[in-house]
Amino acid sequence: MEMAEDPLTGKLVEVVRNSDLGVGAVRRGKVRDVYDLGGELLIYHTDRVSAFDVVLPTLIPRKGESLLKLSIYWMERSRQIFPNHLINVENSRIIRVKKAKRIDIEWVVRKYLYGSLWRAYSSGKRELYGIRFPDGLQIADVLPAPILTPTTKADVGHDEEIAKSLAVEKGIVDKDTWEELEEATLRLFGFYELEAKKRGILIPDFKIEFGICDGELIQIDEPPTHDSARMWAVKYFKPGEAQEEHCLDKEFLRECLRRLGFSGEGAPPDLPQEVIKEIVKRCVGAYEVMAGNSAIEALQLRSVDEILPKT
Repeated sequence: MEMAEDPLTGKLVEVVRNSDLGVGAVRRGKVRDVYDLGGELLIYHTDRVSAFDVVLPTLIPRKGESLLKLSIYWMERSRQIFPNHLINVENSRIIRVKKAKRIDIEWVVRKYLYGSLWRAYSSGKRELYGIRFPDGLQIADVLPAPILTPTTKADVGHDEEIAKSLAVEKGIVDKDTWEELEEATLRLFGFYELEAKKRGILIPDFKIEFGICDGELIQIDEPPTHDSARMWAVKYFKPGEAQEEHCLDKEFLRECLRRLGFSGEGAPPDLPQEVIKEIVKRCVGAYEVMAGNSAIEALQLRSVDEILPKT
């Protein structure tokens, strides 16, 4: 058993790099271990953390348990919008889910000009995902309506943008299924966005996946969490500015890594203790704020510049 100090409490807590349940066949993803039991799966939430498609050497205390809690929070509530794979919560790290045939498309919704969308726009591109963007926009500007930017779902390498025509041509889905999942994605996004705003959180973008189980389309993988969506504080949101100081998502980690000279190439660095502490605040805080147990101000978040000043 590996132990580490919880930077928020100073207590020693168990951290898990690789689980070993001794059942079924195990597939290790970037941050979760999936055990195949035949008709069902066990999903184990480890304390691994990834960025730029690379698993980092540093473990993040309480990360796995926090991701599980937020995933359960959303899946129990979003069933009224669209069915999902959750069967049962086994313990603080494991959920039991239906085994579905994954549809190899990652459905990404964007409501703000940020991330890769902003990088493309700021490089001069104005035709993005079939939409013509006007000149004069700034980072974090809200878009007139959410846009869907689906990508392929690759187990190895980077995902690539995919349009409906190509998905149908490749036999990934038929036209009717694409349209049903497109509509379901936007409905789910609307639900997540509305619920998060009640807690003072903006969800500017998120990604989800779907599968087929017993002939039914269901949501699989994870709903909006620290790892799979951006989460900004309504109180501190300002268009035209980066949002990492008060975010509850992984973009803070990515910016820290860039500051440390890592963007996905070469060996990833060990994370400094102060960076780990801020990541723990955001992982734990994402659930605590969404569940109404804490206010974002109580997290006392620090910015990248405070932790890793520019040199």
